[in-house]
Amino acid sequence: MEPIAVKTDFPRKVREIENTWIPMPEGTRLAARIWLPEDAEDDPVPAILEYLPYRKRDGTVERDHLTHPYFAGHGYAGVRVDMRGTGDSEGICLGEYLRQEQDDALAVIDWLAAQPWCSGKVGMIGISWGGFNGLQVAARQPKALGAVISLCSTDDRYADDIHFMGGAMLTDKLAWGATAFSICNTPPDPALVGDRWRDLWLERLNNNGLWFLDWMRHQRRDALYTHGSICEDYAAVQVPVYAVGGYADGYTNPIFRMMQNLSCPRKALVGPWAHKYPHFATPGPRIGFLQECLRWWDQHLKGIETGIMDEPMIRAWMQEPVPPNPASTERPGRWISAPGWPSPVSREYVLHVSPDGLGGTPSDDPITIACDETAGRAAPSWCMYGTDPDGPLDQNREAGHMVFFETEPLREDLEIFGFPMMHVRAASDVPQANLASVLSLVAPDGPATLISFGVLNLTHRDSHAHPEALPIGEPIDATVQLNVIGQRIPAGYRLRLALSQAYWPMIFPSQNKARLVLTKASLVLPTHDPTQDGPTLADFGPPEGATPLQTEVLSDGESYRLSKLDYASGIETYMRGGDTGVLRHLHTGIQVQSRNEDRFDIHPDDPNTAKANGNWHVSYHRGDWHAEVESYVSVEALCDVWRITAQLIAKDATGEVVTREWQEDIPRDHV
Repeated sequence: MEPIAVKTDFPRKVREIENTWIPMPEGTRLAARIWLPEDAEDDPVPAILEYLPYRKRDGTVERDHLTHPYFAGHGYAGVRVDMRGTGDSEGICLGEYLRQEQDDALAVIDWLAAQPWCSGKVGMIGISWGGFNGLQVAARQPKALGAVISLCSTDDRYADDIHFMGGAMLTDKLAWGATAFSICNTPPDPALVGDRWRDLWLERLNNNGLWFLDWMRHQRRDALYTHGSICEDYAAVQVPVYAVGGYADGYTNPIFRMMQNLSCPRKALVGPWAHKYPHFATPGPRIGFLQECLRWWDQHLKGIETGIMDEPMIRAWMQEPVPPNPASTERPGRWISAPGWPSPVSREYVLHVSPDGLGGTPSDDPITIACDETAGRAAPSWCMYGTDPDGPLDQNREAGHMVFFETEPLREDLEIFGFPMMHVRAASDVPQANLASVLSLVAPDGPATLISFGVLNLTHRDSHAHPEALPIGEPIDATVQLNVIGQRIPAGYRLRLALSQAYWPMIFPSQNKARLVLTKASLVLPTHDPTQDGPTLADFGPPEGATPLQTEVLSDGESYRLSKLDYASGIETYMRGGDTGVLRHLHTGIQVQSRNEDRFDIHPDDPNTAKANGNWHVSYHRGDWHAEVESYVSVEALCDVWRITAQLIAKDATGEVVTREWQEDIPRDHV
């Protein structure tokens, strides 16, 4: 794994504004940290805004130190702003991607453009939440916004986010719900806000609430999800957009959809990466991503012709086979490109599913899918971060739990680039059922590596907004979209399609144990011709960054992923989690630590035993200042309702500050 090359000798000397206040129209102040050239007031520069709820003071500080001073040294102002009600900013935060969040961003952009050190041009960059709001703010068309770099984000908050996949409810909804619950209730730093830190904290603790409850009440694609989804009006985004992600991330599908549907100048970059910036992401190769950002900013914020818009619209990594490894650090391969999407050189390769396997001959022979509720035990996390063993295991572990269909050994190399699609005709014995489809490559010596997967809630076969119960015993036609992938499969390997009506612990199970009978099924693979890789482009160069954050490790951290079986009850348990250890940030003196665990329990014969728990504990300490937040969120997937319980406990140096509890049963709605 290539380390980040530390750069300190920049074209322009950098100064830092540790904290400044940006006033909102009604008086609330947002906290900002800014890096900019020392001479920016004499020679103004564009501002690059990253706008997040993740605590600039101690949350994203490690990557901020790598990125924003680097931009400043090359003639930009790197600006990191805490959203309203988070980090060191004032106010309360009542949820994700609200209108208030966007309105505040417009005010921040106006403020930045008016500063004497700013040229009047602003760019937005961000990953995940910051990638989402970059697109959403672009759709609001602020005058000063000139370009966006959006990483690991989405154009459709229902179809591709932590809430649902194919209309099936993701357990990441619970995991992220517990995470957000913890983050939004942490306190500001008294070193910046003074003695009122505790009052600001109490305002959050008593008002920010449990967003997860609102998410669970909305199980169809309704106004909660259409708000902030730029796919509702792609034409509203008029500034140039650079969409970036990786195959190991949960947000790669929208990149290709945006390339197809946006009308603004746009580019896409897709590597093998998980949910991280490409200059420090795994699996590698890591690239000189900050150099690529500068090419984009120079082109669109300074009017310097860098050639970036003369290159193909899409640049993507074609992966080579690797043995299954849940903690993979490298994915060998090569860069390919496409001038647009769909790729004009793509061809369809059709494989038919039959009781005999996966091949070229259609079959109407019935196939029964009635797997254990524990099918999916070898799956990756829906969104991988690359810091834990959260990747897929050897798919042979699913033998006896999912139904396998394999090709004969391939006679020739095959390259897949795009979205594999599975078309089925299926009948169900219950009114709501899911179908999971997993594509793997099987090496000649036996190991099976997952390369793509997809799930579909069959009641959502025609619409996420208007699901329809399945007619008992009557066949329906449906299509399962698998995740986009670039993958070479060498001659001698086999392709395996694994099917099940459960995929735990990635998705919550159906309301009743389902049995599906397939009378028609085919897999359509989009293929790539290696002679059509596109023009040879300059290498990205090595990963670079500014001087890393200086820390002192006071205790080591750990991460884990494990499973266990209770032979008395038959309950299987999956757990993943970690502890950052205790770090002291030398520039502020803050000691920080966080611990989390997600736990998933289920009986293989009973979907209504499914229970998911998310626990977080975060703490901050410096001198006589101490603050900690402990949160717990639980979901039981009962037949007719989601049973939700939650608890929030906040403490300071004197003891307990606030304890809040929630309990609610929410009816299941075709999910």
